Amino acid sequence: MSEENKVKLPIFYAQKSGMTRIFDEAGNHIPVTVVKLIPNVISQVKTSDKDGYEAYQVAFGEKREKLVTKPVQGQLKKAGVDKFLTKFSEVKAKGVDAANLGKEVSLEDFAAKTAIDVTGTSKGKGFAGVMKRYNFAGAMSTHGHKKPRSGGSIGQCASPGRVYKEKKMPGHMGVDTKTVQNLEVVELNVDQGYMLIKGSIPGGKNGFIRVSKALKAKG
Repeated sequence: MSEENKVKLPIFYAQKSGMTRIFDEAGNHIPVTVVKLIPNVISQVKTSDKDGYEAYQVAFGEKREKLVTKPVQGQLKKAGVDKFLTKFSEVKAKGVDAANLGKEVSLEDFAAKTAIDVTGTSKGKGFAGVMKRYNFAGAMSTHGHKKPRSGGSIGQCASPGRVYKEKKMPGHMGVDTKTVQNLEVVELNVDQGYMLIKGSIPGGKNGFIRVSKALKAKG
């Protein structure tokens, strides 16, 4: 599909493939994250008259037909989308056009040297103690202390007589939505379907990420 038949948005969705390294013209070593480019299709157009706000609904995450529910298949068919996509997200935009329904999102504005923000879901670590979860120093491991990795006291005496909210305690670690700001696109290759981003980004292999224009771009 040519760029003329695509829609320009400040956000698109992709998949993390892993990390590697490249060398620039001066021979400098650059660690990069390899991102797999996947189809992003406009599956619905939100208008002020009908919905009270303007936005595009973007569909991504292709699966086999048998794994997509009938209601979702009906929505995609109504939008003229011939792919079986299962994930949806809205991107607010001004001056939306109903003619863009069924078109793919353009990546023309995400060329090399572009400053971006990347949002993903961090890796799950399971149940973790305070030393691993919050980098606590832990208690002494001598003088008969039996729990050197414990967090110590969690409250006060009779006043206030309770544990404060948001107290740092052992619990589930990871699987949080994390955003890394001001990363740089090293290479964009639409033909081969990949993007190289300088540095690391949240999430594990094959996890979905959201790439957007940097809100706090340097310079």
